[in-house]
Amino acid sequence: MSVVAEHPTIAHTSLGRLRGTVEGGVGVWRGVDYAQQPIGQRRFLAPQPLSGWTGVRDAIEHGPLPPQGRSFVGGGRDDPKIRDEACLTVTVWSPDTSGSLPVMVWIPGGAFVYGAGQLQLYNGSRLAANGNVVVVNVTYRLGVFGGFELSDLGPGFDDNLCLRDQLAALRWVRDNIAAFGGDPDRVTVFGESAGATSVLALLASPASTGLFARAIAQSPALPLIADRDTRARQARRFLAELGVGAEVVKALPQRQLRRAAGQLQLESAQRTPTLAYGLTYGVDLLPAHPIEAARSGAVGQVPLIIGTNSHEASMFAWGKPPMLPTTRAGIHAFFARTDPRAESRVLAAYPEFPRRSALIAIGSDVMFGAPTWAFADAYSAHAPTHAYRFDHTTWTLKVLGLGATHGSEIVHIQHSYSSYLGRKLHPLGRRVQPSVGRRMQRTWLDFATAEGPAREEDRIFPAREEDRIFQDWPRYDTDRRLTRVIRSTRDETVSDPDTVRRTAWEGLY
Repeated sequence: MSVVAEHPTIAHTSLGRLRGTVEGGVGVWRGVDYAQQPIGQRRFLAPQPLSGWTGVRDAIEHGPLPPQGRSFVGGGRDDPKIRDEACLTVTVWSPDTSGSLPVMVWIPGGAFVYGAGQLQLYNGSRLAANGNVVVVNVTYRLGVFGGFELSDLGPGFDDNLCLRDQLAALRWVRDNIAAFGGDPDRVTVFGESAGATSVLALLASPASTGLFARAIAQSPALPLIADRDTRARQARRFLAELGVGAEVVKALPQRQLRRAAGQLQLESAQRTPTLAYGLTYGVDLLPAHPIEAARSGAVGQVPLIIGTNSHEASMFAWGKPPMLPTTRAGIHAFFARTDPRAESRVLAAYPEFPRRSALIAIGSDVMFGAPTWAFADAYSAHAPTHAYRFDHTTWTLKVLGLGATHGSEIVHIQHSYSSYLGRKLHPLGRRVQPSVGRRMQRTWLDFATAEGPAREEDRIFPAREEDRIFQDWPRYDTDRRLTRVIRSTRDETVSDPDTVRRTAWEGLY
C-alpha cells in the first residue's frame, strides 16, 4: 500500500512532509509555518524563508494568534485562545490532494490590530467542499509587531511587516500548494476590511507580481494607509512615549510596546486623517498609495471584485470611536483635519444630517465608501472590475438597528454560520442556509474558478456552467458604474447606486 493511500492527509511539501486530518470529508492542515517565526532578533524584521526538515510534522493543532486584545469576532469557545509573537502560520483546507484545483487565499481583517486566520468565523471548510477549491487562511503580525511602522528607526526595523508576512505566505502558496492539490497558477487572494486593504496594497506592490491571478476586496479601509513621513513622525513619537532609544526597543516586553502604540492610535485620530496602525506607502515595497497606483496603471492588472456594505459604520457608531467619525463633532473635526472647504459640499449630499442615519452614512463613506469608489474608478480602466454593494440585513441586525453593518457579509461567503458571530447573525443558518449565502458563496467561487476573462465577449475559452455568474454581472466602468446590489432574496444590477454621495466625495481621495 502506498504512503499516500495509507495517510491521505500527508502533504509532501517542498520543505518536508506535513500530517493533517480529515473533517467533514475535507483535509485540513493547521498551524503550518510559512516563514521563520519573528521572535528574538527577528522581531520587527521581514519574514525569512523556512529551512526544510526530515520526517513528518504534525499539522493538527492551530498555531497561536498574534498578540491582541479581546474582540467579538474571536469570542467563541472554539476560537484559539493562545497568543504569541510566533504566529506566522497558515491553515489549509483541501477536498482533493491529488487534484490541481483553484486556490483561494484569505487575508483576515481587524484594522491591523485584531484577527487571525484561525478564527471560526473564517473557517474555510465549507468553501473548499462546496466549490472544490483549496482554501488557505493566512495569519500575519498585527498591532505594534506588524501593523505599526517603525522602519525609520533605522537598521533592524523593516517596513510594512504585515504586508511582508502576507507576501511570504503567498510565496509559500506558490511553492507548496500543489502538495495539497492546488494549482499555483490559479490563486485568488481575498480579504475583508484590513484584509481587503491589504489586497489592494498587494495589487499596488511590485513584489506581488505573479503570486495571484484574481483578487476580491470586501470593504477595504484605505485610510489605514499613510505616507512615509507621517509614519516617521509616529515612530519618533513612539520612542518618546517609551522614553528609550531605538537600540533597546527590540528587547522591551510586549505589554510596554503595545501600551505605547495603543496610546498613539488614540492620538492619531485627532492629528491626522489616518490611524497609527496600518500600511505605509512611499517605500520600495509599496511605492504609491493604491488609488494613485491604480490611476497611473502601476498595479497588478488582474480581475477584481470590490465592494462595501450599505451600513458599514453602524456597529462602530455604538462606541463613537474618534478614528471613525459618526458624531456631529467627529465629522466636523474630520473635515477640519482634511479639507475644511469641502465640508459644506459633502454634507449637502446627506440631507438628513445630523440625524443618526446621515451620521452613519458619512462615517461609512469616510472610511470605506469614498476611497473604494475612487479605487474602483481608477482600477477599472486597466483590468476587469466587478463592483457590489451588500444590502442584506438579518432580522437580528434589524432589531439592533444596524442594517448591513461592517463584516456582516463574511458568514455568507464562508458559510461559517456555526461560528460565534455566525450564530448571532443567523441563528438558523446552520440548519437552513439563507439564499443570500448560497448566492454569495457561489458568486465568489464562480469568480475564483473562472478560466477566462470576466466578460462573455472577451472570452477565449468557451463559457462553463460555473462561469455563469458573469453573464448577468457586467464589468464596472466609469461610463455606467454598474454595481451588483446584493439583497436578501435577489440581486440587482444598478447603475451608480450611490451617485449623489459618490460625486460629493470626488477629489477628496
